[in-house]
Amino acid sequence: MATHAHSDPYSEHHPDLSDAALARLTHELAHWAQDYDRNPRFPREAFDILAREGLIGLTVAKRLGGAGAGLVDALRVLGAVAKGEPSTALILFMTYAFHAAPDKGRRWDRALYERLAREAATGAGLVGTFRVEPELGTPVRGGLPATTARRAGSGWLLSGEKIYSTGSSGLDWFAVWARTEEDPVRVGLFLVKPDSAGITILPEWDHLGMRATVSHKVVFDDTPVPPALAVDLRAPEDWAPRPEDGSALVWNALAIATIYDGVARAARDWLVGYLNARKPANLGAALATLPRVQEKVGEIEALLHANRVLIDEAARLADAGLGPGATQANLVKHLANANAIKAVEIGLELTGNPGISRANPLERHYRDVLCSRIHSPQADTVLVAAGKAALSLPGGFPAR
Repeated sequence: MATHAHSDPYSEHHPDLSDAALARLTHELAHWAQDYDRNPRFPREAFDILAREGLIGLTVAKRLGGAGAGLVDALRVLGAVAKGEPSTALILFMTYAFHAAPDKGRRWDRALYERLAREAATGAGLVGTFRVEPELGTPVRGGLPATTARRAGSGWLLSGEKIYSTGSSGLDWFAVWARTEEDPVRVGLFLVKPDSAGITILPEWDHLGMRATVSHKVVFDDTPVPPALAVDLRAPEDWAPRPEDGSALVWNALAIATIYDGVARAARDWLVGYLNARKPANLGAALATLPRVQEKVGEIEALLHANRVLIDEAARLADAGLGPGATQANLVKHLANANAIKAVEIGLELTGNPGISRANPLERHYRDVLCSRIHSPQADTVLVAAGKAALSLPGGFPAR
């Protein structure tokens, strides 16, 4: 299991989302960040903390024991978690988005979905969607998955490989994107328990940053899937982007922006402490007293302020049902990630050798924030969609 079950359901213990509580959460999670970076593993201790605080099922409906949180509150929590330990935030985001998606109420078996929801509300039930493959890459760019499901009695046997499988070794459920061996073919999600037969996790995730996401390769070799766990199978054309998909795309864009903004804020906080404490002998005062340093820190503040305004306004509009569209949300992601990277780079400019020393966390923050560039949709896709929308051409992301 991904985490120990929390003893108090949400109906009895509503999570504390005050600024003070979230600051304490950041501080507690930050205690583990360096260890996870240097000894990469699933951040189990971090998820035990989140379960204790009643935060795993934040977006689960209240009638199922959750807090029924919208995007604004979910992003506040993700930002606090990311500022402390960003890999944990990325894994947590998948469960938040899963329970916020409207399709679960329309397409899934009700009892099955409610089982997952109640698990999350009691501090477990982490779920991740595995879509990326060695040959296909991300399905955002089109194409059918090579992972296949073939009939075996009333159920299915699942075979294939998924890469960049975030949270792989610590999740409670895998939602696997695959195609059926049928004529005509169908494509969709198969829900799999990690302890099912025929599953091998190959520890290939050895990346620049975000190391505790344990985004390893997961191989399925005739993994049995009961018929009830083939949860959403459709003709390939039925998976084309639709207007009602916009909310899922907005969640993805704003959550990714929030997570890497959190990394930049952690870097900013360390930098401020360093600049106030560092007093070169030839200066006789702290580096923070230098006008050039003050100007550059002001530039960081401007970048992070822009992020906060962009993300907060987009989340507020989304919760109110007023937008933004997916194209606009992805532009927020694109701008916020660029701002976050630039903010940490300025810190490196100001610190010199101490900034890239492993004795200090700034180099880790820089490695983590650079990972923002790889999340789908990537910059070219985002900008082409925005350009087409501005030019009144077809091919952008669905509007809200």
